[in-house]
Amino acid sequence: MPLAMNREVFITCAVTGSGGTQDRSPHVPRSPKQIADSAIDAAKAGAAIVHCHVRDPETGKPRRDVHLYREVTERIRDANVDVILNLTAGMGGDMVFGSPEAPLPLNEKGTDMGGATNRMEHVRQCLPEICTLDCGTMNFAEADYVMTNTPGMLRAMGGMMTALGVKPEIEAFDTGHLWFAKQLVEEKVLNPDALVQLCMGVPWGAPDDLNTFMAMVNNVPSTWNWSAFAIGRNQMAYAAAAVLAGGNVRVGLEDNLWFDKGVLATNAQLVERAASIVTNLGARILGPEEVRKKLNLTKRAPIAAAA
Repeated sequence: MPLAMNREVFITCAVTGSGGTQDRSPHVPRSPKQIADSAIDAAKAGAAIVHCHVRDPETGKPRRDVHLYREVTERIRDANVDVILNLTAGMGGDMVFGSPEAPLPLNEKGTDMGGATNRMEHVRQCLPEICTLDCGTMNFAEADYVMTNTPGMLRAMGGMMTALGVKPEIEAFDTGHLWFAKQLVEEKVLNPDALVQLCMGVPWGAPDDLNTFMAMVNNVPSTWNWSAFAIGRNQMAYAAAAVLAGGNVRVGLEDNLWFDKGVLATNAQLVERAASIVTNLGARILGPEEVRKKLNLTKRAPIAAAA
């Protein structure tokens, strides 16, 4: 297969995520101000897109409160640095079972199941250019935690994103997720110029070996735009692999906490290192306005808050 390197690359920074990393690094942002400031620093370092979750400002645990998303959005939109905003819509599909002998009732600690409208309310109010659509259900890292996204839920949420004019970033953690994403495009739930993020190395989805990665890449339709990442120590290796395979790059503290062995990273440092890899490969890094044109995105202010 001939090399099809991407010569014009955009970088996404996944700023904080929802994993239990808040006590493993002082650089993982918690409050809306910290998240927005870290996103702005990442934009200054070369990220065209910032992907944001929100956390409890005190404990750092994942939240999906609309007012936290609004504050993050407003702070980023009010900054003097332009950047494309990508908000998660993955929260609200978390199911934690009981023991193998008594899986029901569900374990209330960690279980968070919401309806489609509820899961999309912050997107409706904040109107980011992009929001994520986790395109499948999977066992996810922890022993009895299932990330739950049924076909009906994905059709409902995907339809809402399309109606709002917010581009879904299809999060594909395995090949079957790409299969269903193509079905959503065929059904016209999603527009044909789809955007997909290949998520590699997340237990227990697609492993981050190159054979699996290229199987994922080869299942992305040629009319789609795509990006890729791997978690942990292979984050920067996949920055190079994604570009060489024709895609774009994601880095950030959601996926990896480390800059070097024993040295904790900031989001800006990870973006700077990824940008260096991209440019040393001979590619050019795209700015946010170029990416808006490439992906057909519209920058909008949040809707006015209710009195």
